[in-house]
Amino acid sequence: MKLLLDTHVWLWSALETSKLSAPTRAAILDPANTIHVCAASIWEVAIKTELGKLALPVPLADFVAAQTGPDVAAVLNITAAHAVAVAGLPMHHRDPFDRLLVAQAQVEGLTLVTVDDVLRAYGVPILGTA
Repeated sequence: MKLLLDTHVWLWSALETSKLSAPTRAAILDPANTIHVCAASIWEVAIKTELGKLALPVPLADFVAAQTGPDVAAVLNITAAHAVAVAGLPMHHRDPFDRLLVAQAQVEGLTLVTVDDVLRAYGVPILGTA
């Protein structure tokens, strides 16, 4: 399975694994699955740390280096196809980061790992964390 972690799931998988359900933890740790993190999630974490809404145990660059890469998660860059797909989404959700993740899941054939049930309205495959 190819998984795209929502920002909070990516953070929880690194910092608070107890917030993830056992099936979600197992899916993330399963070497048969490919884990992806959107570049926008890294940007979102950067914004939250800069605003003081999120404290990381290490500097952002070190966190990203430790939580991405071939043994952890591949960074999924944003393409023109992803941006175009966002424009075609109905407004079930207003958060631009979440809408981008939905578009990436659609375009790339990924399963989105999230606790945000509103995203189910888009019809992309979802692995919930609750």
